[in-house]
Amino acid sequence: MKKNIKYLALAFAALPVLNSCKKSFLDVNPTGNQTTLETQYYKNASEVFKGLVAVYDPLGSETGSSYSSKLGLLNVASDDCAAGGAAPGPDQVNWTAWDKFTVNLAQGPQGDLWGRNYTGIYRANLLLTKMDGVADLPDAVKARYTAEVKFLRAYYYFDLVRLFKNIPLIVAAIPASDIYSLTQAAPEAVYAQIEKDLTEAIAEPNLPINVPATSEGGRVTKGAAKALLGKVYLYEQKWADAAAQLADVNGVPGTTSTFGYHLLANFPDIFVPTNKFNTESIFEIVHTNKAQQDWGAWGAFEGNVMVQMIGARGYNGPVYASGWGFCPLTTSLVNAIKTDPRYRYTCVNMDSLTAATGSSYEGGADNTGYFIEKYGPKIAYKTPLLGTTELNYQLDYIEIRLADTYLMEAEALVQAGGNTSRAQALVDAVRARVNLPSIPVTLDVIYNERRLELATEGHRFFDLVRTGKAAAALPGFVAGKNEILPVPLSDMTNTKLVQNPGYN
Repeated sequence: MKKNIKYLALAFAALPVLNSCKKSFLDVNPTGNQTTLETQYYKNASEVFKGLVAVYDPLGSETGSSYSSKLGLLNVASDDCAAGGAAPGPDQVNWTAWDKFTVNLAQGPQGDLWGRNYTGIYRANLLLTKMDGVADLPDAVKARYTAEVKFLRAYYYFDLVRLFKNIPLIVAAIPASDIYSLTQAAPEAVYAQIEKDLTEAIAEPNLPINVPATSEGGRVTKGAAKALLGKVYLYEQKWADAAAQLADVNGVPGTTSTFGYHLLANFPDIFVPTNKFNTESIFEIVHTNKAQQDWGAWGAFEGNVMVQMIGARGYNGPVYASGWGFCPLTTSLVNAIKTDPRYRYTCVNMDSLTAATGSSYEGGADNTGYFIEKYGPKIAYKTPLLGTTELNYQLDYIEIRLADTYLMEAEALVQAGGNTSRAQALVDAVRARVNLPSIPVTLDVIYNERRLELATEGHRFFDLVRTGKAAAALPGFVAGKNEILPVPLSDMTNTKLVQNPGYN
């Protein structure tokens, strides 16, 4: 995508749909580097499908104007990880700015995160208008595509409203000239649109309950739509609505739900790249090593570059490949999880490993000696390729998984003063999977369980913000400001957008 114009302006520019990511079901044969205007494309079912691929594509975006892995950035904004990178640092100034809460109009991840999501929204809006009248597109296929696109538009808006709060709400293709007169919608209006899109997606009979992993893994399902809607309700503090949606997803705690989900017996199996789309995975963002890309593909990598980023720098021992030293774990997380059975599957104690094996690594910025295990770069995953191997890790990111929805439902039930016995059963099931005993369920128990179960999976920052605990947990965090990011400066110029409080 073009990098030298504002992201909102980009939403109305020519769209290179044929150069979209190809992952899992998206592994369609590329037909070249063709760029086509809105009026010249979407003429047949094949082109509509490629347009659908383009709507999914920003999900896996990791390299915008800088290294902009959403998962990595959310980790460093939380108390799970620091920014890291090469010493003495800062290595990536945008990562450090969010880690230290020194984000300003010149430094921070806001440009890439804003652009990633508005690119997805533009493509969603465009495809929804272009499917009508495509003669060889069956009605049932169109209905399914429509439901998928509405889910994805809701997903992108949910990211935006949490990250920026005050955002333009665009639900139709509009002339490029209109972007300069756009104003920001009330967050309540954005949430209402998210609810509408997800509710309509769920109601669509042609949105499947589940999909075949080998051919369609990564595509939206009815269970994913209900899980996301339940999460949205949770953030809106609509406790009863959240509990109802998530109960449908979860079924009887500890058993297989009607959507086919159940907790894996072995916790570390969740994150193994040969176990993609497992029964705990509800919405999974797909990466592949099949593209065999090198540095010439900057901005369009198909592999999971964050895997390379979070490995220990200069490491020369067994098990792990050398990385770039980002996202070192904080002592706060290590101390919280050290006596928990999930510790060894969450944390890499690099100091102990190098001492035991006679190997070494470079202590980068913010080094504590501890690194992320769940998505760490392992030698076994670094297969020989024609491209640059460190750019082609195939580890997926599970954005929503069953243990997460169990704990969200338990929280909603307790907040609503509802079925505390079911809330207890949900928390117990998550703990029993790692052989932990039952403890009486409270909100603090649930929040602690979320931290330990979901550590380094990108949920902690939002959990701290939405529960009002961020200022106490995050050094440098200023309440009333750092809950959200500033509107990118480039998108403020010559528009009617108003900057977020504290960033003027």
